[in-house]
Amino acid sequence: MLNEQMRLSLRKRLGEAYFRDDRETLVSYSYDATPMLQSMPDGVVFPRDTEDVAFVLKLANEHRVPIIGRGAGTNLCGGTVPVEGGIVMVMNRMNKLLEIDTDNLTATFQPGLNTKEFHLAVEAQGLFYPPDPSSMVISTLGGNIMECAGGLRGLKYGTTKDYVIGLEAVLPSGEVIRTGGKLYKDVAGYDLTKLLVGSEGTLAIITEATVKLVAAPVYKQTMLALYTDIHAAARSVSSIIRHRIVPATLEFIDNPTLRVVEAYNKLGLPTDMEAVLLIEQDGVDESVVAKDMEEMIRLCREEGAASVQMARDADEAERLMKARRSALSTLSRIRPTTILEDATVPRSKIADMVLEINRIAKKYELQICTFGHAGDGNLHPTCTTDARDAEEIHRVEQAFEEIFEAAIGFGGTITGEHGVGTVKAPFLEWKVGEAGIALMRSLKLAFDPNNIMNPGKIFAKSSRKRVVVNR
Repeated sequence: MLNEQMRLSLRKRLGEAYFRDDRETLVSYSYDATPMLQSMPDGVVFPRDTEDVAFVLKLANEHRVPIIGRGAGTNLCGGTVPVEGGIVMVMNRMNKLLEIDTDNLTATFQPGLNTKEFHLAVEAQGLFYPPDPSSMVISTLGGNIMECAGGLRGLKYGTTKDYVIGLEAVLPSGEVIRTGGKLYKDVAGYDLTKLLVGSEGTLAIITEATVKLVAAPVYKQTMLALYTDIHAAARSVSSIIRHRIVPATLEFIDNPTLRVVEAYNKLGLPTDMEAVLLIEQDGVDESVVAKDMEEMIRLCREEGAASVQMARDADEAERLMKARRSALSTLSRIRPTTILEDATVPRSKIADMVLEINRIAKKYELQICTFGHAGDGNLHPTCTTDARDAEEIHRVEQAFEEIFEAAIGFGGTITGEHGVGTVKAPFLEWKVGEAGIALMRSLKLAFDPNNIMNPGKIFAKSSRKRVVVNR
């Protein structure tokens, strides 16, 4: 709880407009994009600069008040829900693009900068920042860094952690540290940059970041491979990678998702197919792009594709990409509550995992649609349900527990890009083990001895007992 002394100090430092504790504001920042999860904060602050952040953190640390960093709140793991109350620190005033350095191919920005705006600014310089989370139109770069956001281009280009090379961060004590810089080589001590990326706001607040940029691809081609056999689609994915072709995008859509997307978007997609692969290649050499596409068409047909369609032009390519990017928003129209999860398995296990998801959905009498990033094995089983139906929600929870267990059983993980937050915390020990949890806790303690940084996230009060399901 905030005492009156803290409220007075925050108002004096930030101003009436930027420290809020009225009920309307508190409710507005009591939830994020995670369904069925809400908790009221005690106050909300909107810092202007690093000095403001340091002031708030130092004050909160002295009074043992939780701090929850927040961007646009698009995360899906409960990462920015103030589950233990405290102060939500909204970073959207710190939204400047500080520099695009064309000599060093880097960009430096504040955490509240909108992801899509940043992409457009970089591309206007003929450069490219590949990480492209589906929420990029809304999300902020600071949030992307805290969750180590992925996206459709992760197979070829990597994820956020592969591009962040320098950070300015404020520790809970109010001390400011700088890690890395405009350097592509730096082995001076522990890699604190990589440690902070994906730390979900549990260690520090990011106030500035430097990322590396790459040359923008000049040419792009898109194709759609259609399958009556889901295993044939999975074999195609493995065959493409085995032949040393790394496409810019290699996405998977199962039949239930395909039918819903087509019903709402009228894109002309065939709904009698069991699976669809959406494949895109880009590059700076048109002949290389064309050669890759020809080879992938051949491989898909060899593995049993019923049909392979090349996009005739940029407009058709965009329509095909829309089918994948609109999957979540389309599924959310079916029923009042949509629960989007993620689990990652080795590429060779994609078909087995999708079939297991379908078996689990049938067992619990649920509608679960699956789509995702086939190239890196990251699948998004998505359940349409109704939070008002307690009995059904219980079945949903049981189903996802089995889905996470299945992913681990196939050599995968409980989350590929959404993060742990509070939703996946009970299952984290399944992946990292008891010793791994202990090591992570010791790192947390070193950064945050008073446990004020986003408490209740990553570390569960008790781990869920793993139940191995016979298949």
